[in-house]
Amino acid sequence: MNRMRKVWVTLQVTMGVAGWAAFAHAAHAAQVSTPDAGRGQAVAAQVCAACHGADGNSAADTYPKLAGQHAGYLVKQLGDFKAPSGGGQPARNNPIMAGMAGMLSGQQVVDVAAWFAAQSPQPGYAHDKDTLALGQSIYRGGIAAKGVPACAGCHGPSGQGIPALYPRLSGQWAGYTVAQLTAFGQGPGARDNSAPMHAIASRLSDGEIKAVADYISGLREGRQ
Repeated sequence: MNRMRKVWVTLQVTMGVAGWAAFAHAAHAAQVSTPDAGRGQAVAAQVCAACHGADGNSAADTYPKLAGQHAGYLVKQLGDFKAPSGGGQPARNNPIMAGMAGMLSGQQVVDVAAWFAAQSPQPGYAHDKDTLALGQSIYRGGIAAKGVPACAGCHGPSGQGIPALYPRLSGQWAGYTVAQLTAFGQGPGARDNSAPMHAIASRLSDGEIKAVADYISGLREGRQ
């Protein structure tokens, strides 16, 4: 099976009926064909590169690394940045990304997701040796006393995630992960597109968030 065809099938299967229906709604029921990473590269160059880098390896922690991220997850997140057609706040409240995602057609969304998914992510590094043990403990074992499960249970021992369901975390900027866990903890008005992550993040202290985010930045495939 052609690689892009595999991406297309994976998008439909792993997102499930509800996820795919939500994307179809966000894309205004546009007719979407097999993803084309070549077209996606052109979209990335025009719309995404200034912040995320042409190949998805952003230069600063303000913007997430997208290289190697699962295509289905990227499609879902771009849909969540868009405001609901009936009005109200988007599931991910970010005015800049709302504008960027809003200008993309359904086809452009799946194309650019395929492009970034096919790129090689640059490795990251943990920087705070004083919190490394705490970050590792939270990631691999959770915090039982707070009802916080191990991050590895969903995102994998080395942070590779599960396509569409759980994002790849390995090598992600610590600053970005801190920002997202904080937004998850706030929920509505910040980041309201995952009830489980809201519950988990709201139980973590600022110090615990920073520790696990720094540990995650040093994760890489084949290394825990």
